[in-house]
Amino acid sequence: MRSGDDAPRTPAAQEAQAKDVCLRLLTDRARSRAELAKKLADKGFDEDVAVRVLDRLTVVGLIDDASFAAQWVHSRHTYSGKGKRALAMELRTKGVAPEIAAQALDQIDGDDERVRAIELVQRKLRTMSLDFEVDGPGGRSSERDRAVRRLVSMLARRGYPQSMAFDVVKSELAQAGSELDD
Repeated sequence: MRSGDDAPRTPAAQEAQAKDVCLRLLTDRARSRAELAKKLADKGFDEDVAVRVLDRLTVVGLIDDASFAAQWVHSRHTYSGKGKRALAMELRTKGVAPEIAAQALDQIDGDDERVRAIELVQRKLRTMSLDFEVDGPGGRSSERDRAVRRLVSMLARRGYPQSMAFDVVKSELAQAGSELDD
């Protein structure tokens, strides 16, 4: 630990404190090993103390990057509507190894991602004005173009592929337009 701290200096005491820090963090939510290592380093724990504590917590099953990644992907896709690309980036920032992240991301297939994109667009469409009047050559309206841009951008920010975003938005706007005509 840092020299200005009033904490005990024995390795066993440092390990106990580091373990307490990790356990407090793990009570909030599951965390990756890299997240915990960073927190311990930020709090001034020596790297060798952190490694011993993290190894012990891994052995007893409190740290499991594969389980963390699977939970993270499921939760963020289901409740936050994140696409695979955004989830991959989030896992990378959490310090999850690429092969573990890839396994976790495999639980979302293209159909799951498309269904979630449709749900997001439908939800957003409920709050948007859909007064599309035809103006100009080609029969496209500036209001419709603005809606397309907003919806595609929303999906892109959440990590959905551009081609899927355009396809979903186009089909949902067409469906919303036909419902307005009825």
